[in-house]
Amino acid sequence: MSAVVKTHKLSKWYGRVLGVNDISLEITPGIKGLLGPNGAGKSTFLKIAAGQLKPNIGRMYLFGHDIRRRRKVFGRVGYCPEYDGFYLEMTGRQFLAAMLRLQGHPRATASEMALRALDKIGLTDRQDDIIKTYSLGMRQRLKIAQAFAHEPDLLLLDEPLNGVDPVWRYRVMEMIRDFGRQGKTVIVSSHILAEIESLTDDIILIHQGQVFAQGDIHYIRDLIDTHPHQVFIRTARERELAAVLAGEPSVSGIGFEDGGMMVRTTNRDSFFQHLMDCIVEQKFDVEEITSPDDNLQAVFDYLIGR
Repeated sequence: MSAVVKTHKLSKWYGRVLGVNDISLEITPGIKGLLGPNGAGKSTFLKIAAGQLKPNIGRMYLFGHDIRRRRKVFGRVGYCPEYDGFYLEMTGRQFLAAMLRLQGHPRATASEMALRALDKIGLTDRQDDIIKTYSLGMRQRLKIAQAFAHEPDLLLLDEPLNGVDPVWRYRVMEMIRDFGRQGKTVIVSSHILAEIESLTDDIILIHQGQVFAQGDIHYIRDLIDTHPHQVFIRTARERELAAVLAGEPSVSGIGFEDGGMMVRTTNRDSFFQHLMDCIVEQKFDVEEITSPDDNLQAVFDYLIGR
C-alpha cells in the first residue's frame, strides 16, 4: 500500500526545545497508534500533519503531495487536538456547521452534515445548548465530531479519550475501528498503552521527538515483558503475604515501605495471576495494589538506559 503520510528528516523546535527531531517514516492506511510519554512529540507531529505548524526542516507528504506546495490537501484531513478552543457562546450545532462551512461546504449541506455528526457522537439532545454548558466529556466528543464531520480520508486524534465517560469511551473506540474498516487512515496518539492495544496492533513509538520503534505492538509487548516491574501492595497481613509471595519464581525481591510492601517482579502477568490466587484462596484483605512502573515513561527510561 502507498503511504498516506510520509516524512523525510522532519524536525520542529521551539527555541531550544525540540518538538520532533529527524523523523523519517511512512504511514499506510488503517489505524496507527502513536505512543509515547507526555512531552514526547506526539502533538507536534500531529499538528504538522494537520497544517497547524510548519516544520523547521525536512518534508512531510500527505497522499503523495508535499504539504508546502499543496495546501488544499488538508481538506482531506480531520484533526481532534488534545486541548479545545471552542467559541463557548456557540451551540454545538452552530459550531460544527461553522467548521464545515470553513471546509467549503454550502450552508444547507453543512447543516445536514453537522446534524449527522452530532447524532453519531450522541449530542443530538444538546445540539442547541451553548458549549459552555457542556461537560468535559461532551466537549471532548464535540471535538471528535468536528474531526470526522466532513468525512476525511486521514483522521488525526490527539488523546481523544481524555475525559470521556466509560460508555462513550467504548463507543468512540468502536467508531475509530469502523473508520479503519472503511479503509481510512487514523492516527491515534496516547500515552496509555492499553488504549492503543485495544484499537490496533500497528504502532509508532516516539520519545524525545524521535521515532523509537515502529511496527507490531507485540514487539513492544516483548520489550515491556523484559522490564522489571514494581508493585506496591497494602494489606494488614503484609508479612504473611510476603512469605507466600517469596516462593513465587517471578518475584525477584520484596521490601517494606510507607505502610505496605513493594514487590519486584520480572514477569508481571505470572505475578498478578499468583497474587490473585493468593488473595482469593487465602482470603488476604488487600487495601491497595498499584504499579508505579506501569506506564510508558518508565518503560522508555528502562529501555533507553539499559
